[in-house]
Amino acid sequence: MSAHILDGKAIAQQVQDQLAERVRQIQGRPPGLAVILVGENPASVAYVRGKEKASQRVGIVSFPHHLAATVSQSELADLIATLNQNSHVDGILLQLPLPAHLDEDLLLNLIDPDKDVDGLHPVNLGRLMRGEPGLRSCTPAGVMKLLTDLPLDLAGKNAVVVGRSKLVGKPLALLLLEQNCTVTIAHSRTQDLAELTRRADILVAAVGRINLITAPMVKPGAVVVDVGINRTTDSTGKNYLIGDVDFQGVQAVAGWLTPVPGGVGPLTVTYLLVNTFTSYAARTRLALV
Repeated sequence: MSAHILDGKAIAQQVQDQLAERVRQIQGRPPGLAVILVGENPASVAYVRGKEKASQRVGIVSFPHHLAATVSQSELADLIATLNQNSHVDGILLQLPLPAHLDEDLLLNLIDPDKDVDGLHPVNLGRLMRGEPGLRSCTPAGVMKLLTDLPLDLAGKNAVVVGRSKLVGKPLALLLLEQNCTVTIAHSRTQDLAELTRRADILVAAVGRINLITAPMVKPGAVVVDVGINRTTDSTGKNYLIGDVDFQGVQAVAGWLTPVPGGVGPLTVTYLLVNTFTSYAARTRLALV
């Protein structure tokens, strides 16, 4: 057996093309996304650059705010308050991580929930818990797009999510429950992780640990989604990205498998844009199809 590789780039491009067409049909102002970047963290700078380019491709106006690492809590809070009131801004993204002197949770909670395109505000997480409409976390939404596009009925499937963060693990578990999966969340204190993962029809790794999931831990024919992003170096000193899954080993066992990079990552950026458009549509009372 050799797993089908799930091409996140291709699926993301398809979604972005559909979104760009919707934006082109708008009569009036286009959707707007404000991106706040604090400091010069190389990974954050690269992520923000990619998000701003993706926004431009689909016709979403970008409002960049690149601030010094020394910006104060109060200055950043004032900026968020201003963006909350800006009628041309439909989405606000606060790029994480922030410098240590800033309180991430407090600042995220200041964002208008209806402009919270990262889906991390307690109001949006509460809406997800209650099964109500709201902005969903981008990475879990991207994972669900991958899964729902498969020729597979998700109802009744055993899904194991390895990772319990509020960014991925917990919201993804709730989205899987909405699809009537039977969901188990595993974490660093789970006893005999392999015993759990071998039962999974759908296995999601979202921990940030290289080769956490190996071939003997995977049920033959399972769907394996690798959300992990780990930076490492090869023998020549070259930097590259690797996920939480032993790709070569698991490829021989799984039915479907996402690569890193090129799997979930492109869909995370895409659903940031989808959330911005969703917010715009709600604010302008544009009918969503």
